[in-house]
Amino acid sequence: MTPKEEFLEIYQTHIRREGSAELLDYLVNKSDFFTAPASARFHGSYAGGLCEHSVNVFRCLEDYLARPRSREVYQLEYPMESVAIVALLHDLCKVGCYKAGTRNVKNETTGQWEKVPTFFFEDKLPYGHGEKSVYIISGFMRLSREEAMAIRWHMGFSGTEDNRLVGQAFQQFPLAFALATADMEASYFLEGN
Repeated sequence: MTPKEEFLEIYQTHIRREGSAELLDYLVNKSDFFTAPASARFHGSYAGGLCEHSVNVFRCLEDYLARPRSREVYQLEYPMESVAIVALLHDLCKVGCYKAGTRNVKNETTGQWEKVPTFFFEDKLPYGHGEKSVYIISGFMRLSREEAMAIRWHMGFSGTEDNRLVGQAFQQFPLAFALATADMEASYFLEGN
């Protein structure tokens, strides 16, 4: 099964909220979501990397939430619809932002400079990272407060925000911490160099 087929299966199985069909139509027919990279030079820096990353984050989040906790107070339970929404859609902010191009790289064997394919990031709607994803999703369907916060803060402490705000968000909205953890696991362990 391709990452696109897996994404569509997860989305159509779990996400039934009003407006979800319109959002899926936008992703499939009016965006580059399934062909865009997840980044320009790091994880998923190839055509289709964004979709593959989103599926990986879903799998990591699903696994993370299924693990038993040592203390009952830490047991996290969320509807599968919420898990699918935050994992599959957390990086919608990257739609339409990557342009294919080339860059020069020195060939270590020959010592010659060669053009290699790459992607360049060009954001025509500089609205932030997580907040832009929330903004895009909200144009199609409503998010719960916890879903919105999870998507908004999915970069965790690797973002540019004040660490105190990140910590407060994680404390108040455990799904945000869980999503950030799943995003890092997918980025660094499943997709890392």
